[in-house]
Amino acid sequence: MLSNCTQLRHSNAHQGLIRHQRQTKYHKKAAVKMLFYSFFKSLVGKDVVVELKNDLSICGTLHSVDQYLNIKLTDISVTDPEKYPHMLSVKNCFIRGSVVRYVQLPADEVDTQLLQDAARKEAMQQKQ
Repeated sequence: MLSNCTQLRHSNAHQGLIRHQRQTKYHKKAAVKMLFYSFFKSLVGKDVVVELKNDLSICGTLHSVDQYLNIKLTDISVTDPEKYPHMLSVKNCFIRGSVVRYVQLPADEVDTQLLQDAARKEAMQQKQ
């Protein structure tokens, strides 16, 4: 039978391992998020279409993006004004990152080779 101190030590070691696994998983997610953050930062000033999870699509100029992938758009228009007439008077908007379904990007502004290389590099770092 293990003493209380030994049991506590084993329990603490197990908790430390779980904490390390959670931190590693968090850092991997954070690294992927930083890849997208850097990518979107390079598109500031470009026209994009942001489709939200509620099926609202907003066209506009990417003004800024933050580390949570929240997006600020300027000079916006809605792709379906008949369905969303209340959005006609809105010129600028802030979009919470968690409600974004897709971001359509201008094809001529995206360096796909650079993006693929960055994604491969990120995948290799996650394997280590």
